[in-house]
Amino acid sequence: MSKIFMVYASQSGNTEIITDILEEQLNRQGHEVVVKSFDFDDIPMDALVDYDAILVGTYTWDDGELPYEVEDFYIEMEDIDLTDQVIGVYGSADSFYDTYGGAIELVWDHAKHLGATLVDEPLKIDLEPNRQDEDRLAAYARLISEKIAEKNGTVA
Repeated sequence: MSKIFMVYASQSGNTEIITDILEEQLNRQGHEVVVKSFDFDDIPMDALVDYDAILVGTYTWDDGELPYEVEDFYIEMEDIDLTDQVIGVYGSADSFYDTYGGAIELVWDHAKHLGATLVDEPLKIDLEPNRQDEDRLAAYARLISEKIAEKNGTVA
């Protein structure tokens, strides 16, 4: 069984809903999932390398900026060896803004720069997830499983 660490920031509750759906999908696939909130939980940076995958959920502040509660994590990502670590980035975004999901892209690009094995593209959901988005989250969970299997040399 693979261990997955999920950490998220949610202002309006949309990214929290997305996190809950994604956690449920990953549990259905037999993964052990630990979920933490940037707002309420201590994030054990040193322990992140013990997980098979790290999933970061964030909303985008203003016109493309990282939420303040994600800033420390973003900086501290540089303090651990993320080389070949499976990382997925997802979150709620608002298509009203010129920069759609800018914070999601920032975390994604930073993880890529640090040598992580990324789960395809970052997953952006326009505001609250709908039925189609739930299907997209199920597909994303399958991609995560595939990336973990590739990393571990097993079949998903």
